[in-house]
Amino acid sequence: MPSCRVVPFASLLASLFALAACSSSSVPELRASSPVIYVSSHRPLGDVLNCLEDKLPSVSASKLGSASELLVGPNAWLVTLTPSQYGSTVKVQKSSGDYGGLSEPEMRFDIARCTT
Repeated sequence: MPSCRVVPFASLLASLFALAACSSSSVPELRASSPVIYVSSHRPLGDVLNCLEDKLPSVSASKLGSASELLVGPNAWLVTLTPSQYGSTVKVQKSSGDYGGLSEPEMRFDIARCTT
């Protein structure tokens, strides 16, 4: 009887790992793409980060040294925030795939709201 429970659990784990592998495969592509938005702000990195986490849909944040990265949507946008001498720098890169959850004009508006 216990082996009947192990098989569905194992297949569920395999499916989750496959999905995770698929969703993370475009992060290097995003890092290699040209920035769509590149802006300096007098606001501190923490303020910009908190604002963007509140405004952008489906955000997952990670730390990369002194920089912070926000992955928006299913690997649709990568927002890299780095501290600078006068505040912070925001770089936004977009994947080549189509993501209907956030258009470029909306992204530009949210970046403008959070950096000024």
